[in-house]
Amino acid sequence: MTKKTIRLLMPQWQGGNNPNYSFGAELLAWLAPENDQPLIHVPVQTYDGTPLENENGINGRKQLLEQLEAAQHIIHAHKPDRIVMFGGDCLVEQAPFAYLNERYGGDLGLIWIDAHSDLVRYAGYDNGHTLPLGNLLGEGDEEFAKHVNIPLKPENVFIAGLAAPTEEETKVISKELQRQGIAFTEPDTDVIKRLGIRTAGTKKLMTSTESIKEWIKESNIKYLAIHLDLDVLDPKAFRSLLFANPEAPVTFSPEGTMQMPHLLHLLKELSSETDVVGLGITEHLPWDSIHLKKLLSEIPILNQ
Repeated sequence: MTKKTIRLLMPQWQGGNNPNYSFGAELLAWLAPENDQPLIHVPVQTYDGTPLENENGINGRKQLLEQLEAAQHIIHAHKPDRIVMFGGDCLVEQAPFAYLNERYGGDLGLIWIDAHSDLVRYAGYDNGHTLPLGNLLGEGDEEFAKHVNIPLKPENVFIAGLAAPTEEETKVISKELQRQGIAFTEPDTDVIKRLGIRTAGTKKLMTSTESIKEWIKESNIKYLAIHLDLDVLDPKAFRSLLFANPEAPVTFSPEGTMQMPHLLHLLKELSSETDVVGLGITEHLPWDSIHLKKLLSEIPILNQ
């Protein structure tokens, strides 16, 4: 029986409070191989220069909830078996993965390929893209978690490429947060331990992916969704990342270290081990194209 696959383009930027995520998502969809899968646009409120309102600890809460509901409506209208998501910020993953977990009886496996856990809100950092995995597990923001009818099972989740800050990075992070009057803590580590979520850093995965294969076998993962936050990649090798912005580099969050060949090897291995029914690609920030687009917008002859 042929499975129905849809592609979603959700150029959401409010979750990272960065309008550039919209262009990154659109370019991702354009770069992807063409096939007969329909590409469906999820409506997203475009940036009009107005700063997002902080509502109960999340910037742009109202817009994010409205866009989440729009994505849910589209997905349930199409009733797909498989979903590909080209996203802006990581919060776009909630709707498709929550749906797929329902579609497969609450037994969906999810591998979260990301330099960050996206499990908990950090004090003083009020962007919603820190919470999608937490929401899917029923551990994130209560208002967002209400939209997950069947939370994922913690034993069915694996975080790959999680970047722990080095000692020097920890000092930088601590100093930056201290400047903002915020105490440095690592709450995601506590949640990972409490829930028993399996993880593997990039260094380990470069040597072997056996830990992931064992997880798939032991948890009997028959259907798998893959979240790919491009920031798992080394920003020195892949420049289209938040951490590689030449004009405003981010220095207070651990960077990814994975190389493109290792990422491709991992994705191919996952596809050979089980049935991949979901793929989300997020956090694409192609700085050269973004800055060139801005330059072109200012050239008189192009705007007459």
